[in-house]
Amino acid sequence: MFDDRRDAGRQLASDLLRFKGQDPVVLALPRGGVPVGFEIAQALGAPLDLILVRKIGAPFQPELAIAAVVDGEKMELVLNEDLLRALSLSEDYVREQSVRQLEEIERRRRLYLEGRERVAIEGKTALVVDDGIATGATMRAALRAVRRRKPRRLVLAVPVAPPEAVGLLQAEVDEVVCLATPDDLGAIGSFYFDFHQVGDEEVRELLERAAPVQKHPNAPDAA
Repeated sequence: MFDDRRDAGRQLASDLLRFKGQDPVVLALPRGGVPVGFEIAQALGAPLDLILVRKIGAPFQPELAIAAVVDGEKMELVLNEDLLRALSLSEDYVREQSVRQLEEIERRRRLYLEGRERVAIEGKTALVVDDGIATGATMRAALRAVRRRKPRRLVLAVPVAPPEAVGLLQAEVDEVVCLATPDDLGAIGSFYFDFHQVGDEEVRELLERAAPVQKHPNAPDAA
């Protein structure tokens, strides 16, 4: 059990201190992964950035991930082919939902990152962080997008995930650091005493506290 996401981040950080001298960058999935990533970034003296990724849920069961889309220099769409076939879902449905989720990604980009430069990760150690993993579909999309940015080493760090998800994701990274791998995961929140919904303002605050905001030269308030 973890007290809250920041406690989980501190516990993870103790296993990640060995990367401190390897030019690490912490990449968190908002919103729940940001408090976890904040503590890791603080412990390692590393910059904190975001990966904007959205799950595409099945009709009538939105929590069941049939695909995930992640923004970046090139959109990454990862499909759960088995579920798509089992549910007989059309390409049109996936395409329509992808557009909707990209709109939400763009909203979050403006809200969290407007005027802030993306942290470069090429040749560095990228630590991808969330507050937990259920199926791994969303995280797999995120990891593939990060890999395209050519980090020297790609590490997945999460407090809790089922063994099958860890096994699935090991092929996408150089290393997985996971503190708990229960066979019967249930809800991720059951592993936290405090699993409140992280709000947009909390994400913005932690990003501001993690490191000075770097502004694009053409940002409206740039000197």
